[in-house]
Amino acid sequence: MKDVVALVTGASRGVGRGIALALLAEGATVHVTGRTRSEASLEGKRAGSLEGLELEAADLPGRVVIHQCDHSNDAETERVAEEIRAGNRLDILVNNAWPGYENMVEDGDFTWPRAFWEQPLWRWDAMIGTALRAAFLMSRAVAPVMIPAQRGLIVNISFWAAQFYDGNAIYGVAKAAADKMAADFAHDLRRHHVAAVALYPGLVRTEAVMQNAEYFDLSNSESPQFIGHVISGLWRDPELMSKSGKVLIAAELGQEYDIADINGYKPVPLTAADFAK
Repeated sequence: MKDVVALVTGASRGVGRGIALALLAEGATVHVTGRTRSEASLEGKRAGSLEGLELEAADLPGRVVIHQCDHSNDAETERVAEEIRAGNRLDILVNNAWPGYENMVEDGDFTWPRAFWEQPLWRWDAMIGTALRAAFLMSRAVAPVMIPAQRGLIVNISFWAAQFYDGNAIYGVAKAAADKMAADFAHDLRRHHVAAVALYPGLVRTEAVMQNAEYFDLSNSESPQFIGHVISGLWRDPELMSKSGKVLIAAELGQEYDIADINGYKPVPLTAADFAK
């Protein structure tokens, strides 16, 4: 992957950070975005920063390029896109920026599982107005860099909530839209040999999950890096275009490409039956 240039949005923590680290471990040049530049600026918020990622990546063979960016601000998204375009090269875009899990508890009340008519409107703005909009804006801005190369890959990080009720109606709408966006991007890009997919992780051992590990069965969980190594495998797949427009399961691709997680475990793919109960 030493000749590959990627952009991962929302990479200061969680899945995005893991994807960036995996791509860097395989030698890629990885541009990353995030709102939090340094740990010192967190002020009680969740741990994870761009500078922390930069330090963690220092011994990896790839090169990380950090871009502080709040994707709720279109101008900041466009500024990053301009910097990418200035380099005249982008092979992989991973649309991962996701503020939708913030403030799940408000004034001591766990509002996430409330019925749709009781959901706070800020949650719609976070999932649709920020995450989904940013994925569209960034893809729109960088697709013209991929098209002349006649090769590229756009990955929307999504989840089974697109297909089955998973505790929150807004969440389901956002993920279904991410899947549809990837499918329609694929339609428009196919003649340019640029692929677009929606990619589902399993249960990922993010910082937030591990802080509440007693509530989860981690026996079949994935490291944040696993899905990044899967994206690398997808990029190297000579049949990539046959997968364009589809919903893909990270663990299924891991089996297809014989990719183990960082601990050597090979996650078992979740299926529709796991969520249709």
